[in-house]
Amino acid sequence: MASEEFDVDLSRVREDLTRLQEEICAALEAEDGEGEFRRDEMPRPGGGRSRPWVLSDGAVFERAAVNFTHTTGSQMPAAATERRPELAGREYQAVSVSLIVHPRNPYVPTTHANFRFFIAEDPEGVAEPVFWFGGGYDLTPYYGFVEDAVHWHRTAHAACSGHGADWYPKMKQACDDYFFLPHRGEPRGIGGLFFDDLSDGGFAVSHALWRDVAFSFVDAYLPIVNRRKASEYGERERHHQLLRRGRYVEFNLLYDRGTRFGLQAGARTESVLASMPPEVRWRYDEPPEPGTPEAELVEKFLVPRDWLSAGSASEEGEGDA
Repeated sequence: MASEEFDVDLSRVREDLTRLQEEICAALEAEDGEGEFRRDEMPRPGGGRSRPWVLSDGAVFERAAVNFTHTTGSQMPAAATERRPELAGREYQAVSVSLIVHPRNPYVPTTHANFRFFIAEDPEGVAEPVFWFGGGYDLTPYYGFVEDAVHWHRTAHAACSGHGADWYPKMKQACDDYFFLPHRGEPRGIGGLFFDDLSDGGFAVSHALWRDVAFSFVDAYLPIVNRRKASEYGERERHHQLLRRGRYVEFNLLYDRGTRFGLQAGARTESVLASMPPEVRWRYDEPPEPGTPEAELVEKFLVPRDWLSAGSASEEGEGDA
């Protein structure tokens, strides 16, 4: 097929993603200690396979969803062609792992990641086939800790560093820009890495960068979970967590391209919406009280910041819970 003609190895990408799903789920289960993923597998409408793996009501993770999909279609969904209208009407294949982790303890941040690969082909065989990689990961804390933010971003930087000095700042900026709620005027979290339309240097070069980012996720997230999961908390912290989760839901339903793509591509609704937190709360006009840790999150963490050069938690006056 055309993907072979322009040196694209779809089977290799699929193998990477299935292994990534297995490794992330195993790491999350080990960190949780009690919860296990329900491992489903089913055909996709129009072709392909889906493996939605969901952990519910664990000791550490209230919900974690790590979903692998291989989608085939006769026409690119609108969520993809609104950015690249020249691909309208093309046949496509997409493989991805998309994940969300909603922790139980408010001092453990929520995280999201997605790693995807597309091939779009002209059914008439006139135009050249097109491929690209996309993905990244971002962190949404409920309480801010400089130590955690620095670790997260330094791990992201290390994943990019072997591929050129420009990649981390470029992907960090793209993440800050994308995971932003215009109607709230604030970012969803402290960012991380985000990229799309990655095909620079051909398949082998772009695949290597994409793969290094994908397989750095566990190293970026799990040490933070381990550090915070035993922190004591009460109703105040839980209330704040549920309010901030509302921001997460707003972004996913109003702006997230992945949510729209999955629904437009005919994915199983339960699998797409497994990214939603199991509990969430909205209150009318309830800003955090000045001088509180809840206000500090907005003032010091939900702002553009160079986390690579940030000081230690003690230097910033922000310590462990």
